[in-house]
Amino acid sequence: MSARIAVVEDEEALAIILRYNLESEGYTVDTIGRGDEADVRLKEEVPDLLILDWMLPGLSGVELCRRLRMRPETERLPIIMLTARGEESERVRGLSVGADDYVVKPFSTPELLARVKAMLRRVKPERISSQLSAGDIDLDRETHRVRRAGREVKLGPTEFRLLEFLMQSPGRVFSREQLLDGVWGRDIYVDERTVDVHVGRLRKAINRGRQRDPIRTVRGAGYALDEHFVAAKANAKVESVGTPA
Repeated sequence: MSARIAVVEDEEALAIILRYNLESEGYTVDTIGRGDEADVRLKEEVPDLLILDWMLPGLSGVELCRRLRMRPETERLPIIMLTARGEESERVRGLSVGADDYVVKPFSTPELLARVKAMLRRVKPERISSQLSAGDIDLDRETHRVRRAGREVKLGPTEFRLLEFLMQSPGRVFSREQLLDGVWGRDIYVDERTVDVHVGRLRKAINRGRQRDPIRTVRGAGYALDEHFVAAKANAKVESVGTPA
């Protein structure tokens, strides 16, 4: 099960960038645009990590952080605070109310992702996994190897990232634009038709003979990793366990 991260950020463009990049790392992400709304939602469900902006409408990030530390259910919640305030006194203030880490805007997205991973590794090691599995496909993020039904599948870097992205959310339909953002990144211009080309290459690499195609094309919408492909494998495992010897 992937780690769930809540991002409380009122700059919509930044929130979208953070969401795409975090989801591309395999995390489940909730975005919230107001401090007071976050206060209510965090009472209902506590994430594994919180990325919290300093300045928010409704309730400031500093005050929200202080309140979270006063509640038993969130007193140990890992919190990374984002702010445009770089002065030492402000950093001290942010840390003094309970933030675990402090990142000054503008920041490097890879650096933030590294901080998130390092913090989760310390406090939620069971949530960080280098392995993804869907149906009979196994993907190893560390070795960049993919196997299907025990057979090693040779993929190029882009096809690997594309498969990894789809495997993180079985059943979810991604538009070509979303795939471009999640796999290629928002800073690189790539024609949407390029997505079709790489999906075709991925299919050719992972499908052999009469093997079922795990990638579902949704006409006019985009692509998804077929949830029925994942469920069929899971059901087969259950049936094999229950079969008498």
